Amino acid sequence: MTNNFTRDHEEFEQIPRLVAVITVLGYFVLNILGWFRDFLRHIGLEKKKGAKDPNPEDFVPLYQSYECFYTRNMYTRIRDVFNRPIGSVAAAEVDVIERLSDDYNWSFRFTGKKLHAINLGSYNYLGFSENRGPCAQAAIESIKNYGVANCASRQELGTQRFHQELESLLTQYLGVEDAIAFGMGFATNALNIPAIARKGDLIISDGLNHTSLILGIRLSGATTQTFKHNDMKDLERILRESIVNGQPRHHRPWRKIIIVVEGVYSMEGSICRLPEIIALKKKYKAYLYMDEAHSIGAIGSHGKGVVDYWNTKPDDIDIHMGTFTKSFGSAGGYIAGRKKLIEHIRTYSHADCYTASMSAPVVHQIISSLKIVMGIDGTDNGQKRIQQLAKNVQYFRRHLVDMGFIVYGNDNSPVVPVLIYMPAKIAAVNREMLKRGCAVVTVGFPATSITESRVRFCISAAHTREMLDHALRAIDEVGHLVSLRYSVRNPHRRLVELNPQDYE
Repeated sequence: MTNNFTRDHEEFEQIPRLVAVITVLGYFVLNILGWFRDFLRHIGLEKKKGAKDPNPEDFVPLYQSYECFYTRNMYTRIRDVFNRPIGSVAAAEVDVIERLSDDYNWSFRFTGKKLHAINLGSYNYLGFSENRGPCAQAAIESIKNYGVANCASRQELGTQRFHQELESLLTQYLGVEDAIAFGMGFATNALNIPAIARKGDLIISDGLNHTSLILGIRLSGATTQTFKHNDMKDLERILRESIVNGQPRHHRPWRKIIIVVEGVYSMEGSICRLPEIIALKKKYKAYLYMDEAHSIGAIGSHGKGVVDYWNTKPDDIDIHMGTFTKSFGSAGGYIAGRKKLIEHIRTYSHADCYTASMSAPVVHQIISSLKIVMGIDGTDNGQKRIQQLAKNVQYFRRHLVDMGFIVYGNDNSPVVPVLIYMPAKIAAVNREMLKRGCAVVTVGFPATSITESRVRFCISAAHTREMLDHALRAIDEVGHLVSLRYSVRNPHRRLVELNPQDYE
């Protein structure tokens, strides 16, 4: 192997110019064909499947016309590769329920068959998505004691003992003063940012932040500025100019400035440059909001996210946010930090006041997995999972890069995007990988920029060496079949014989 994996090395190889031109041209042709088909529907030569305007006569349309146009003429063509139903737990292997369409993806029918495949699309980083073992048993026992329904909101019913145990464990695990858990990860960002920011505040957000962060920032009413992804020079420029110029019109100082970043970026696989961000936030007296949805449990020698990965102090981050849906195999999210912050959120956050508390099985799944990761279950199973995940990530990434694919992200990130660019290849890669026993997620515009469609592999500690080798052989075949080897650094190189020593 030729690549040395380092802590801060990230691959963002530029798209070849010819590929970029062909990709844009492909979308242009799809639009032309879509407009032509809409014309045929308008004159009655093509049946209007799903194209009829649902709005009452003389009413302003509820939906923008291009969104409907895109759905009718582009998304529908490849709708079979999205939202695939499964018939098993989303573990290292998964049963995909087979479905067919007789009307070009406008509707589907189930065949009754299940396609067994290696699961390379779920955020099951530590392998806790399983229907056997201590976590599953803890969830089952909790049902016997508490039932399965969500509790009423804490304002009405109060906090249950298991909620307190979870938040106490989180406080210990993260090394903070206090923590609070919520029933939905998306809402943890969307409804808690408005509780800590408002008009007169400035939020400086990474350009590739998740939609939940963007929604929370918009709902807060704070002024927003965006810096280029992981670009510390651009971040410092915005900080400096914001402090010098103050608020628009009257130029008064900002009430407070909050920097919002993610630990691991779910589309890029990149890791935030936390030490540099901390240095800047201290220099300019800003606050730091850290979203660790994809990093908590998944990186760091002890699985404690980017704080652990960069060996920084938890106190250097003002607001810790994370979810339980990835590494812990459950649902919900948390906010952690100083006690005064958490008390404020308990009082003013809509995510706490107006939503149901987490149900007992969900909480006990998290408690059980947390205890394993922390090692307080009396075993070293958690540490083994963390080490196994790191080994699987480096093994898989190294081979993809050497095979000539353009692979985005940090060498140590469990999110592994491989660029496929052209719109026609989104469906082709997904379908061909499933034929070879690999369930993958392919993503394109508008979830990515128009020239950066990708297949996004998510690596798990539950993946065995045999599973990874099977997946590598499959992507090797598919890469050759649909021409995915765009890298100029390792061009057109087929998969060499897999060496067991590479996995040691």
